[in-house]
Amino acid sequence: MRGRFSIAFGFLALIGIGALALALPCSQASGTWGNWSNAAFTACSAVCVTGLSVVDIAQEFSFVGQVVLIILVELGALGLMALGTFLLVAIGRRLSYASEFSLMNAYGVAGIRGVKGLVFWIVGSIVVVESIGAALLYFRFRDPYLSVFYSVMSFCNAGFSLYPDSLAKFASDPFVLFVLAAETILGGIGFLVIYNICTFKFLRRKSGAKGRLTLHSAIVLKYSFSLILLAFGAFLLLEWNGALGGFDWSKKLWVAFYQAVTPRSCGFTVVPLESLQTTTLQIYEFLMTVGGAPGSVAAGIKVTTLAVFLSTILAMCRGEAETVLSRRVISYDVVRESIIIVIVLLLLEDVFSGILVAIEPNGAASDFRLAFEVISAVTTTGLSIGDTTARLSFAGRIVVMVAMFLGRLGALTVVLMIGSRESKRHIRYPSEEIVVG
Repeated sequence: MRGRFSIAFGFLALIGIGALALALPCSQASGTWGNWSNAAFTACSAVCVTGLSVVDIAQEFSFVGQVVLIILVELGALGLMALGTFLLVAIGRRLSYASEFSLMNAYGVAGIRGVKGLVFWIVGSIVVVESIGAALLYFRFRDPYLSVFYSVMSFCNAGFSLYPDSLAKFASDPFVLFVLAAETILGGIGFLVIYNICTFKFLRRKSGAKGRLTLHSAIVLKYSFSLILLAFGAFLLLEWNGALGGFDWSKKLWVAFYQAVTPRSCGFTVVPLESLQTTTLQIYEFLMTVGGAPGSVAAGIKVTTLAVFLSTILAMCRGEAETVLSRRVISYDVVRESIIIVIVLLLLEDVFSGILVAIEPNGAASDFRLAFEVISAVTTTGLSIGDTTARLSFAGRIVVMVAMFLGRLGALTVVLMIGSRESKRHIRYPSEEIVVG
């Protein structure tokens, strides 16, 4: 429990330091002290790798301020827990067993040799992917800073943009959209899957044994790409003559592909969300709620949780006592955790939506837009319909910041923080049936 509270306080401290750094005159384009409310909201959004913003990043912040923003996004993506472990390993100190267990459990590590290997793999994968992405983007941008900025924001799934219309200017450039989409996908599938793919061997010459993807990696890849394909098809079907009406057929495919990737974890968009149909936005809400994979920079319930949850429902409908995925029985603890995560995240979305709708002045935004804003915040996606974020009141900003913070911690972590330590009953009570449903 203490370790989880340390994580929460660590994120709060980083948000506070980031807010101060963004408010400094050197970070402001005006050269004077910045608005504290704007700085705090931007810092919270950056640390939580969300991408929601109440200001125009390019107009509000100087080069120094934008670099601070990049650093906050990187630190938020890496996670204070993994960063702290990296620093301890670097100076030769050993973690306590409780801290080591928390870190290994958070990333679900089973195949990496120890915390040291895990941390260096995480840091190394971030550096390598972002460097390759920046190098590829440089062929189009011809600007090192822009290349690094968008590479970082895509891999970290943050969604901050230096253009007021997000990525609309790149709608006709499939190369840029493909690179950004690839980085977003890699950031969303998680470090464990990247590790598994990179160490995958079809045939080991010495032993003759065939390598295989782990069950975790197989589920993440299967569900991630299935969701992308479903979203791609739905977007084309619903928006072919709508938001995509101004593009030729080839551009429609590229734009639809990118718009199918981004709603699950990243706040970039090529077409304005206010131009989409309500049905499309509702699909977006589902994709945002699902999010990415465990151990990734994305939030949401995670694709593995969705897989276990749906398989449990299917097993109950069939009258089966066990949840089975790919011919593997899923433990009762994992099933219970999955159900808790789904319920808690949906409750967070519902409660914060109700609060935001209740406190926002009439006419600030429609109830649907405010609910969409909350879902985007809780899942740290960063998508917003029109200028909803910029028009939030001070109280509304606080609500969205708390939603982003809790969403970044994760639904299960929040439950464990609120609950007490696990205790075993020494008295067994008689069982009795009740009617449900």
